[in-house]
Amino acid sequence: MKMMHRLAAMLLVIIMFASINTAQAADDGYAQSYTYNYDYWSDIRESPDAYRVADVIYVGELGLDTAMRRPQSLYIRNNDIYVCDTGNNRILQIRKEDQGYSLVRVIDAVQGCEPATFNTPNDVFVDVDNNLYIADTNNERIIMVDENLNFLKQFTKPTDETFDQSMKFLPYKLVADVSGRVFTLVTNVNKGIAKFESNTHFTGFVGANKAKYNLADYIWKTYFSTKEQREKQESFVPTEYANLYIDEESFIYATNIVFSEYDLLWDVAQPIRRLNGIGNDILIKNDRYPPIGDLYWVEGNEQYGPSKLVDITVLDNDIYVAVDRTRGRIFGYDSQGIMLWAFGTSGNNEGAFNSAISIDHMGKDLYVLDQNEGNITVFTTTEYGQLIYDASAAYLKGDYDGSAEYWEKVVEQNANYNLAFIGIGRSLMRQDKFEEAMEYFEMAHDRENYGRAFRLWRKIWVEENVVWMVIVLAVLLIVPIVRKQIKKRKMEVEMYERNQVAK
Repeated sequence: MKMMHRLAAMLLVIIMFASINTAQAADDGYAQSYTYNYDYWSDIRESPDAYRVADVIYVGELGLDTAMRRPQSLYIRNNDIYVCDTGNNRILQIRKEDQGYSLVRVIDAVQGCEPATFNTPNDVFVDVDNNLYIADTNNERIIMVDENLNFLKQFTKPTDETFDQSMKFLPYKLVADVSGRVFTLVTNVNKGIAKFESNTHFTGFVGANKAKYNLADYIWKTYFSTKEQREKQESFVPTEYANLYIDEESFIYATNIVFSEYDLLWDVAQPIRRLNGIGNDILIKNDRYPPIGDLYWVEGNEQYGPSKLVDITVLDNDIYVAVDRTRGRIFGYDSQGIMLWAFGTSGNNEGAFNSAISIDHMGKDLYVLDQNEGNITVFTTTEYGQLIYDASAAYLKGDYDGSAEYWEKVVEQNANYNLAFIGIGRSLMRQDKFEEAMEYFEMAHDRENYGRAFRLWRKIWVEENVVWMVIVLAVLLIVPIVRKQIKKRKMEVEMYERNQVAK
């Protein structure tokens, strides 16, 4: 009997160890894909999922016999998804319907121009009138066609002296504003974003990256090297952008993946930029670190290098979302540059990416294109993610009570979410409840907002107590004067009495 008890105990121990090992293995796998954020000390904090996989779109399921070959971009207009199937020289138009997704058409030729077919199309943009702009890269043109694929105009190699005439015109990313101006990135051109007016006239470059150089190399090249050595040395030239997105206010968001790792945390690399009409970066960065994706990475291995944000999309309320090709992660930021959430991983499982290349949105749903897998993963918000969006939207609409209520619900699900404390504090501050706001800012370690709330609270306190302050100040000033006068009078009386006695 004792032997049976011992065997049972040993079996129980073995099962417990197996369970622990299994749990650890699951945790290791899960750690590559969980949703997370950073706390005040920049430590990673797990959080509830803001998004979940709603669907994965495979073109084979849409009736196409030929799989996509290294697709390079997708663009969404209303319920239509346009995918540049670059390797197959075609564009796929896919429509979201109540029952799922359907293939509307395969666009592999246009009418009214030569050549009528595409040669390595890398990007597509669709305006409000459903006109298509296509970066037909190896045909050295950007072609504009109407909804029925009738040729309208094309943008070709500039004859301007600012464009090197010895180089081919190879546009690979583009956007267009409401006036029909086209902004494009051109392969091997590092002067910035090429700008074309609606009449196809080239008007120069905007938003050029600043040149980076080593001071010692600069001094050597400028003052000590010979002409022949200088010609052989690498020029100090700015790097190229990776992708573009234009928001509803015609501001261009651009991502940059060529930079020094050491420039990231100090906001020198600027992998995400918001460019105004003259090309200046006006992206707001009110967090401790600029929006760069992951804050930590292991050096010496490309897989564990810094985030390379290859594409970006902008939702309502200036919330923007970027996709990272290094680890297949997706990062969301609010209008102040504060990270809302991060999730995703590399791999072949559902919700993971082999090589994420493009991202766009339909409402709040996110669509991510994988160039190696040739599929599109669709993410939809969870209750937690929706609360974050609702809280931000309510605040921007001036519904501060509603915003605070949403943030309080966020805190119920994630007590480590500093942005919720900041959101509640900002809502309270808008309601002139500065003392309560200070408590929330203190919990979030938000010194800037705490200082702002304290100054406003101090101003109100002074205004409410100014009468008493004046009275106290008057007393403090008058009492010494009165005491001095009394003392003086007393001394005069004493001197008089002494003189009388002396007589």
